[in-house]
Amino acid sequence: MQRVHFIAIGGAAMHNLAIAISKKNNFLVTGSDDEIFDPSFSRLKVNDLLPDKMGWFPDRIHKGLSAVVLGMHVTEDNPELLRAKELGLKIFSFPEYLFQQTRSKTRIVVGGSYGKTTITAMILFVLKQLKIDADYLVSAQIEGFENQVKLSYEARIAVFEGEENVTSSIDSRPKFHLYKPHVAVLTGIARDRISVAPTFSAYANLFKQFAELMEVQGRLIYFEGDENLNIIASSLRRDIVSFPYNTPAHEVRNGVTYLITKKGDVSLKVSGEHNLQNIEAARLACKQIGVTDDQFYNVISGFIQ
Repeated sequence: MQRVHFIAIGGAAMHNLAIAISKKNNFLVTGSDDEIFDPSFSRLKVNDLLPDKMGWFPDRIHKGLSAVVLGMHVTEDNPELLRAKELGLKIFSFPEYLFQQTRSKTRIVVGGSYGKTTITAMILFVLKQLKIDADYLVSAQIEGFENQVKLSYEARIAVFEGEENVTSSIDSRPKFHLYKPHVAVLTGIARDRISVAPTFSAYANLFKQFAELMEVQGRLIYFEGDENLNIIASSLRRDIVSFPYNTPAHEVRNGVTYLITKKGDVSLKVSGEHNLQNIEAARLACKQIGVTDDQFYNVISGFIQ
């Protein structure tokens, strides 16, 4: 039995990860927090993971723990963290533990300043319709998926929405730097999204480093309409293969958008240039794990944002 304790279990990402881990056989999950609000409170309660009282309790940290997972806002002086360090326990940030749980799987990570939630949702929708099991992390609740995090023994694929926000208050690395994807998608680098870096140059460099951290023989899918992504793609490691994407051929007829493909027109339930670009990125990502274009187009027509 693996016992895992979550410090700051009430966080948006943390409570989803705790629930996902608790559903795996041979895992026992505990947690602490100084305050928990809905929807985390209700969801933890339903899953029997709500702490019996709020606060930090060093006596909850013991040598029988297999791992301690830290929430984003846990500080260096947290009493439970100090106790875990004193006992020499294995301590992980949220993204570090997610990587540990999926290190033997093929990881698809979607990053960029915009569109990553939608592309992640599109990939998961296609895999679900094709009955391809996948673990996942997505930042929003998406239709047809019970939780925002899923982890299992059976899935051989993991799909993550990769955020560039810092890992935690004691680890300044961007979250998506820890996922080491086999397949990566980069949607674009926006100048108005640089709150996580002091300058735009530093912000753009986060995405360059993300590409450099890909697994050997990785596949990078990137929006070729972004000049900064073109620069990144032009200087990749020699073992990484890049796939540019743009707005696919399409027509709008009677208010319905159709993709123009070699096998005929595909009607969509979404519209707009960005969604068309997102579909193309999702298609290329799915193709890297064996989904044919025919399979993809057959099911993507049912995707609703």
